[in-house]
Amino acid sequence: MNGRRVVITGLGAISPLGMTAQDLWAGLISAGCGIDTIKAFDPAGFNCKLAGEAPEFKVQKYLPKSYRKAAKLMCRDIELSVVAADEAVRDSGFITGAIDAENINIDPARTAINIGAGVISCDLVELAPAVARSITDGVFDIRKWGTDGLENLTPIWLLKYLPNMLACHVGIIHDIQGPSNSITCGEASGHLAISEAAEVIGRGDADAALAGGCEAKVNPIVMLRQCLLKRATSENNDNPETACRPFDADAKGCVFGEGAGMVVLEDFDNAVGRGAKIYAEVAGVGSSNNINPAYEHQEPDGKGIQIAIETALADAGISPQDLDLIIPHGTGILADDLAEATAIQNILGSATENTVVWPTKSMLSNTGAASGALDLIAAARAIDEGKIGAAKNCDNKAPGCRLNIAKQILQKNIRYALCCSYTFGGQTAAVILKKVNGKT
Repeated sequence: MNGRRVVITGLGAISPLGMTAQDLWAGLISAGCGIDTIKAFDPAGFNCKLAGEAPEFKVQKYLPKSYRKAAKLMCRDIELSVVAADEAVRDSGFITGAIDAENINIDPARTAINIGAGVISCDLVELAPAVARSITDGVFDIRKWGTDGLENLTPIWLLKYLPNMLACHVGIIHDIQGPSNSITCGEASGHLAISEAAEVIGRGDADAALAGGCEAKVNPIVMLRQCLLKRATSENNDNPETACRPFDADAKGCVFGEGAGMVVLEDFDNAVGRGAKIYAEVAGVGSSNNINPAYEHQEPDGKGIQIAIETALADAGISPQDLDLIIPHGTGILADDLAEATAIQNILGSATENTVVWPTKSMLSNTGAASGALDLIAAARAIDEGKIGAAKNCDNKAPGCRLNIAKQILQKNIRYALCCSYTFGGQTAAVILKKVNGKT
């Protein structure tokens, strides 16, 4: 990256594998699985009855007393982001007003916030009475919705579901006053939010940033859409651990879930100066898109993914052979997995058989806008500990997939790790993390 060096000094996560970033790492490294039968609602009638659900929690625990009344304006997505942000800030060693108002050690005006968000679906219990008032002769009437239906909703109802409200609430809680942005590019949102935050620091517009992604996809409306698009698997409802199978010949579709991942990014010199723990450095970022008429799938040659990765490699100033670890998007949707594999193989060339690939969604599910951030947390921990976990449910690689899928836990000096993602709408993204040796 150009400009100042940017490092990761704080990690925070809530995921189907647990309440913390440590739970996430422990679950991934042990090939655990957070996918199970849906508990948030009755999935009867849905082809896919599975999801990756986060543990239950009380968001008030993560809020200053003066802000707890705002909890009533928080949807599930906002709550998840609050939990992950709290851990990331504390892990970094920064003290914000929310943690200890008497001992703040961060400059709010020089701190940025970027959070990726997905399509936030309304709670049906809240929305149903308004919809019921908008029916004429058994058909939804948009005019009646405007005159009668909306009267059944509180005037500030929409504030719970705007995608920028994740960064808004988290920013207010921690008194972050620097550059702010909300990225809404589906599953690529987490990567893109962290990339943008790193560039904000790199060009000198901030000294630190809180960045990541969050989405709660365990919602009847979201699940119905994925089932209708035939993206969700209808197999293994009775055996959740085997349901999501990235790059496997028996892959039948994706399992969706919820989560949030947040990282604290910081100027390298600033981090060294305060003696902060450095997990990894952001070495390069890239983004692109693909244009497939069948928008729900990637282009077969994965060209958009390839461009994003090539851009990140050029930004990092390294060759494909320098990569020691790749955490791919890998959803378990066979056509998309093969497109991604093709892109990675085209980039790696002869290095394909030596570069370790570690898919995570078989353990985490597809957590949408959170997925890229969770993968980057896994990559940062892998670099820091010199360890890669074993892939789950890739017993028989799909024809055409030549990736070196991790089969067992590996101890490895990881110099560079690549994380990449894409959305079925076309956006692609890639981020490369680098090992930092000592103070250099």
